[in-house]
Amino acid sequence: MTILFRALLLLFAANAYAAPDAHSILKDSDQARGGGLPGIVWEIRLQSRDGERNDEPQRILVKAVDDSSVAETQEPVRFKGSKILQVERNMWMTRPGLSKPIPISPRQRMSGQASNGDIAATNYAGDYDAELAGTENVDGEECHVLNLAAKHKRATYDKIRYWVSVKRVVGIKAEFYSVSGKLLKTASFQYGNTIEHDGRRIPFISRMTIRDALIDAETVMEFGTVKVKKIAASEFDLGQMQ
Repeated sequence: MTILFRALLLLFAANAYAAPDAHSILKDSDQARGGGLPGIVWEIRLQSRDGERNDEPQRILVKAVDDSSVAETQEPVRFKGSKILQVERNMWMTRPGLSKPIPISPRQRMSGQASNGDIAATNYAGDYDAELAGTENVDGEECHVLNLAAKHKRATYDKIRYWVSVKRVVGIKAEFYSVSGKLLKTASFQYGNTIEHDGRRIPFISRMTIRDALIDAETVMEFGTVKVKKIAASEFDLGQMQ
């Protein structure tokens, strides 16, 4: 065996066992939360608790295509018709009675512990730089650990530590930090839904639980009636919201 042939074998082995690419892991995991898909509709039932007090439950209908999404409140009835529109990294809110949409930040709280950005389609691959920090076991499942740093101020959080299942390539849990490194909130994710995309069955989020890091408060978001379907571009037209 020549020295050159041995070198080629070693190079091939090194490439075969190269560390997984953090950005690719993040991009693939986004699909299970509505990101990077040609068109999808789902419903969120949202319930927030602060100590012993339970807030009024909400029901929201979300439509998303790639990095655009619109979330419309269905319940409670007095807020019916209120909408949050996201187009790329911009976000607006409108409700019946307003003369024009109001620019808002994904970081503003929508309800309880859920920020506006939490109810939109997830595009972590577009909003964050990802760095692989190894692997850890979460509830018996091996996970990639990703450190995410926001690329811009329109991202929902400054920093995220994100655990993505090695086998299923879905986010299992997350920790959300301020730019100074202070832990703000934690989240866990469940995937009881499935969708069809590119001839594959993909797990889709069914439950997200967000907890405050300092006080006894949490928000539970239940995702149901998930459908992959074509959505008209007019749904994401800011002018149509007025």
